[in-house]
Amino acid sequence: MDSEGFRPNVGIIVLNARGQALWARRVGGKDAWQFPQGGINPGETPEQALYRELYEEIGLTRDQVSMIACTRGWLRYRLPQRLIRRRSEPLCIGQKQKWFLLKLEARESSISFENGYKPEFDHWRWVSYWHPLSKVVTFKREVYRRALTELAPQQIQLERRWLRDIGE
Repeated sequence: MDSEGFRPNVGIIVLNARGQALWARRVGGKDAWQFPQGGINPGETPEQALYRELYEEIGLTRDQVSMIACTRGWLRYRLPQRLIRRRSEPLCIGQKQKWFLLKLEARESSISFENGYKPEFDHWRWVSYWHPLSKVVTFKREVYRRALTELAPQQIQLERRWLRDIGE
């Protein structure tokens, strides 16, 4: 937790060769979809947290993805008042995130929620890159917009390469 009450976290956008993003549904949430994300443990770098969370949440290892880009700085969002745990020490008022853009290099069948950890997701699908902006919970929308916008040039390059490759 930083001095302002923001918990360090990583956000993960996994793209397929077409430039579509992996969109995952939270366990028990009929309409609760999001990108994989997770906290950074004490002593852990954002990149170390990225690969740990990637495996814990969707079963992918470092060698099954390639890193395309990462946001330059921290992107923050505040939790709604109803979600702040007032009795926790230190008090967490939101998250500050480093976002990573990855390309899936393995088969889709490598994606798994059964990795020895309590699953956070129960379903996933490929969606257009900008789809999550209108679907994620309201309080995360601005951080999603900022992350997707900053990382968009790299996603566009990937999509163009795929279109060029299928056109040959």
